[in-house]
Amino acid sequence: MKKWMLIAPAAMLFAGCFATQKDVQVLQGDISLMRSERLAADSARSRQLDRAIASVRVANDSLVALSTRLTRFRSDMTMSMSSVQQELLQVQVLTGQSQQRIQEVRASLEDRQAATAVPDSTGAPVVPGPNALFQAAREQMMQGSNSAARQAFQDLIAKYPKADVAPDAAFYIAETYAAEKNTKAADSVYAQVAAQYAGSPRAATAIYKRAVAALSAGDDSKARDLFNQLIKKYPRSDEAALARDRVKTIK
Repeated sequence: MKKWMLIAPAAMLFAGCFATQKDVQVLQGDISLMRSERLAADSARSRQLDRAIASVRVANDSLVALSTRLTRFRSDMTMSMSSVQQELLQVQVLTGQSQQRIQEVRASLEDRQAATAVPDSTGAPVVPGPNALFQAAREQMMQGSNSAARQAFQDLIAKYPKADVAPDAAFYIAETYAAEKNTKAADSVYAQVAAQYAGSPRAATAIYKRAVAALSAGDDSKARDLFNQLIKKYPRSDEAALARDRVKTIK
């Protein structure tokens, strides 16, 4: 009886030891499984991260390509606008030359008419026509005699206020002041041209001249208002095309 009682605890002790080793083996298996699952999850996350990085790179490449195209487009537009401006200026020069030639022919005809005209009963001399007066005033201006030219243009307007060259004469009065660096007087006369001869092509030019002068003087607010006024009132004029480009440069 005593031997049995001693053997039983020992068997239980050995049985406890065997159970502990089995638990360790199970635990080791679980750890190995967890490691495998973690490695698999890490591998999946790594693949996802690689795909995300590849997508970001593709997006960046697309943005770079788009930025390059946009820069090229802006450059092309700038060159196009510059080309358009040059063409507009060339057209204005050619138009001005044609108008000047027509003016010279009309002035010559008026001079011939004046030379062959018969004085009236009072014996007063025959007054030259508006085109002849305009041509004479222009010649004074071209020679640098701004004061004499201005007086001649003023006489023309006084004698022939409804002549088709009256808006041009008023415009050139402003030009004589501008040539003398009298910007205040020039601005005032340009404003009169725009108001009094609103239907004349000189009105758009006068507004543009005022805006450019204001911009040169550092009065950005006035320049912006005048450019916008020009664009609104004379949207199809050559000056409006130039004003649209100029107004973009004003901060």
